[in-house]
Amino acid sequence: MPNHTCHVLLVEDKLENIQLLQDLLSKGQHSSLAKGLSFPITSVSTLRESLKSLESHKFDVILLDLDLPDSQGLDTLIKLREKVPNIPIIVEIEGQHEEKLVDSFQLGADGYLQIKSLDSNLLIHEIRLGIERQKYCAKISQQQQELRQAQELSDLDELIKSSGETSVTARLFGTYPLKESLPDIFDELVETYGTLLELALEQKMYKVNYNISEKLRTLGEKLGFLKASPRDTIEIHTTVLKEKSKDISVVKAQAYVAEGRLMILELMGYLASFYRKYYIGLSNINLSIRKDYP
Repeated sequence: MPNHTCHVLLVEDKLENIQLLQDLLSKGQHSSLAKGLSFPITSVSTLRESLKSLESHKFDVILLDLDLPDSQGLDTLIKLREKVPNIPIIVEIEGQHEEKLVDSFQLGADGYLQIKSLDSNLLIHEIRLGIERQKYCAKISQQQQELRQAQELSDLDELIKSSGETSVTARLFGTYPLKESLPDIFDELVETYGTLLELALEQKMYKVNYNISEKLRTLGEKLGFLKASPRDTIEIHTTVLKEKSKDISVVKAQAYVAEGRLMILELMGYLASFYRKYYIGLSNINLSIRKDYP
């Protein structure tokens, strides 16, 4: 909240409640609980207007009446939370509805207001508490994502180690891992795969078509000609994820991991297809030799 300003989106259609909340926030900025914050308000009366405002303006907290002209009950909270997963939402509760209050928190509310018993200090307290709760949830979520990403990379490393030099292609062709036998080419493959991962994310985000599948097919065939094993593809994939995950946000790192899961599966599928064709071709050659030399 830069410049000591907490921007409030008030989603309320009852005039008396709008006036009350505006008055309480105006007085509340002088409260010790405000800690120097001011609370400029943008007021809308429907869910549709709130969603439109959120597209064009940044808010620090949302005060939400669950019963609006175009949306009723907890469905209002659900729709708004889907739109803004990271903005604190404080719901207005009329009367003693404990069940509705519990349901609201389960569906993503960060606080609640009972209009009839509300004063400036309580309102400011709920706003600050809601903001702190959202920060805490975001921190926990980030830590969980970091742990999942670290575990995924650790699992991939273990998979690489466990495969050792006993892969099918190693036994068949007598080859060693590409990273050891052809380090320069391995680096080129890592660079190519990294570029494809970037393009795949752009394709998903901006709805463009880079024909990633065809590029992965070409890469799979190249790996096949190099007598690569599934171990090699996993090692390329893991190397790229580790490089991409340096000095970036957890959200972007998670995007690389999620998109990478799909890419590595597709690439390994193309590599397997290459070897199937190889075995079919090898079998046909053997059959021809047997016919020519009974």
